[in-house]
Parts: sequence; C-alpha cells; structure tokens
Amino acid sequence: MEEETIFGKILKGEIPCEEIYSDELCLAFKDIEPQAPVHILIIPRKKIRSLKDAKIEDQEILGHLLLVASKIAAIEKIEEWRTIINTGETAGQTVFHLHLHVIGGRSLKWPPG
Repeated sequence: MEEETIFGKILKGEIPCEEIYSDELCLAFKDIEPQAPVHILIIPRKKIRSLKDAKIEDQEILGHLLLVASKIAAIEKIEEWRTIINTGETAGQTVFHLHLHVIGGRSLKWPPG
C-alpha cells in the first residue's frame, strides 16, 4: 500500500494549513515555501497520484481545479498568474497527490527553470 502524503494528512485535518478556499471537490491553501507573493496549492479531495494517473472519470475534477484557480486569483486580487501542474519527479513533482500551483503577484519569467 502506498504511503499517505502530506496532502492526505492535510485533507484529514492531521496537519494544519492556511486555507484559502474549500468545496466538496478540492481544498486550496497557501504554499509553505512560496515562490512568489501569491503561491497557492489546489488539491483534489480524491487522491489522484499525478496528472498521468487521471482517468476519464476524473475530468470533472480536473476542470473544476482549473476553474478554482481563477477563483483563487480573484480572492488574492491578482489579474495575471501562472497555473502549474508538475507531473513526475524530474518535472518537479515532490508530493505524489495531484496539485495545482497558482503563482502570481510579481513578474514571472519564461522558461521557469
């Protein structure tokens, strides 16, 4: 059995987070190591290991996460932002529970690194 992630523990309330938004499908909270003035993580309540592990039945959740990213931008009062999904270890995924980063509040360069 796969070990529970920090995000699973946050969803269970075992680890606190600075919540920004919550609904029946997801939870959004401030990243503890922000890379910009605004750096919010959005995680689905359903455990999906990574984007490559998502199934057709997850399409509603995936679309919902992107719409929530726009809500987060409005909550944080940013007009422009970057939404990132890292998929796999060499792509920068460090927690294997699908999550979106909403990053903004400063000028963002491309490529990101």
